Amino acid sequence: MKTLSVFLLALLPLTSLAQNSTAVSDRLNKSPRHHEWVTVDQGTRKIQCFIAYPEVKDKAMAIVVVHEIYGLSDWARSVTDQLAENGYIAIVPDLLSGLGPNGGGTSAYPSQDAVTRAVSGLPQPQVQADLDAVAHYVAQLPSCNGNIAIAGFCWGGGKAFLYATENKALKAAFVFYGTPPPAADMAKIQCPVYGFYGESDNRVTSTVEKATAAMKAAGKTYDPVIYAGAGHGFMRSGMDNTPTPANKQAMQDAWKRWTGLLAKLTQPPAATPATKT
Repeated sequence: MKTLSVFLLALLPLTSLAQNSTAVSDRLNKSPRHHEWVTVDQGTRKIQCFIAYPEVKDKAMAIVVVHEIYGLSDWARSVTDQLAENGYIAIVPDLLSGLGPNGGGTSAYPSQDAVTRAVSGLPQPQVQADLDAVAHYVAQLPSCNGNIAIAGFCWGGGKAFLYATENKALKAAFVFYGTPPPAADMAKIQCPVYGFYGESDNRVTSTVEKATAAMKAAGKTYDPVIYAGAGHGFMRSGMDNTPTPANKQAMQDAWKRWTGLLAKLTQPPAATPATKT
């Protein structure tokens, strides 16, 4: 009986092995917004992406979401839906596309540990090329106004910060508990970078002070906020069925801050008063 249970567990989709919650499932299953899977070409690679569209009258800004070290999970997909709820096109690529067993992606791996190992080993040039392809794809959609931002979480937060050094067209980068790029590369950043960090996540949050100094020295905008008592991954764990109060509060506060920043980013510039002569 024990052997059968293990066998059946192995057949479950990987997303059920990753941390999940009723809130995540409900958001995905009950969302009135349009979701779809799309394939983005990157050379010979085929990148599977999940995209969520807002219900809006006008063309919208797009946000490329970079998943955690846990790969493309249900939670990562729920982030795109929440962004779409707030009026933005959001797309999250599975950066393990084609690299899993039998040519699959995240869901093809047999365990969460296997996914973590695979994501950790992704070569940076490939990640860069994949994100370039996805950003180009979403910017060309008829419903996109051509403006692109990037956001990443955990491993993806570090990749989002690094991607800001490479793509000069970005309107903003939103880094959730991700480590910074080398200080020497920060001079290449052309957009504001907004950071979201947990107070009880010293491994990552201890890098904020030096990153702040380096970004200031480079003349760049870097605005980090550290959330009291929150641990690593609070945006996801804040949606657990039994979240810690600190993680839940940090998640709520961070979403409020994030959507507020996005709203300011997409507002048209104020008209310049006419000068009297």
